[in-house]
Amino acid sequence: MGTVVLGTGACVPERILTNAELETIVDTNDEWIRSRTGIEARRIAGHGEQTFQLAARAAERALAAAEVGAEEIGLLVLGTVSSHMLMPSSACFVQKEIGAVNAFAYDINAACSGFLFGLDLADKYIRADPTMKVLVIGAETLSGRLNWQDRNTCILFGDGAGAAVFGHSASDRGVIGSNMFSDGGLWRLLYMHAPVSTNPELVVPDNSGAHVQMEGREVFKHAVRAMEDAVCGLLAREKISIEAIDVVIPHQANIRILSNLIERLGVPSEKVFLNVSKYGNTSAASIPIALAEADEQGLLHRGDLVLFCSFGGGFTWGATLIKW
Repeated sequence: MGTVVLGTGACVPERILTNAELETIVDTNDEWIRSRTGIEARRIAGHGEQTFQLAARAAERALAAAEVGAEEIGLLVLGTVSSHMLMPSSACFVQKEIGAVNAFAYDINAACSGFLFGLDLADKYIRADPTMKVLVIGAETLSGRLNWQDRNTCILFGDGAGAAVFGHSASDRGVIGSNMFSDGGLWRLLYMHAPVSTNPELVVPDNSGAHVQMEGREVFKHAVRAMEDAVCGLLAREKISIEAIDVVIPHQANIRILSNLIERLGVPSEKVFLNVSKYGNTSAASIPIALAEADEQGLLHRGDLVLFCSFGGGFTWGATLIKW
């Protein structure tokens, strides 16, 4: 008996920004981007595509797939670092948009790990109250949080949202376990300042703006090792071999990180779902968008062991295993 996925959904902006177009914005080129990141295009939000609006559309699609009414949701959790307002949370805006009148709602700021942290919460709430249904969303509009003259970051990120509805099942399916971590000591390798404080006593030195800043090489090194350790630790605890995993859905950071991780884990490439070439790194939206696409394409079958892993600013990272 466990916490199962009842339905999934995704929503990405209409505008596609190709590598060729980026060449006109910043000093880069298509070959350079593809060879280093595997990214060919990314989606960029436009009018009517704020974080909460993309999230609401993804949520509505997940609810429809689950055949669950918005009023049946008891908890709505949204992972994001790019809400259009600091307060209220994007989750509260989504609750209003979709009519989840019986849900309490809040955001999770765990960067790219936001959806997995939310999934872990959903599992614990549902284990405590099997009648509860939980909506977990990852949504970002990082296009509004980038320095478009910094080619080390602006080529990587895109916008979008993904969602999943979770509930209880009396079968042997569901969440098997999670393995979550954080290390605030590494925050300087990947961070984003808040707007400058209006209290001069609280102004943060060297605040160059509320946009993503990253030490790419160091992030690569820590990301691969951290996700490998999280996955191996989880599988060892659950006494499951990597060979038994049917599908791996990792955070779609960039192809170099993913290729290195896949090689170190010893997972056949045909078991790994990748869509980073189409969307780039959508942070908290990355895994739920990939999950929704894999689900829609019929790649997930009843009884499959599905492994998720992620890594993000904080640092935050972790792995989750589900029997589909």
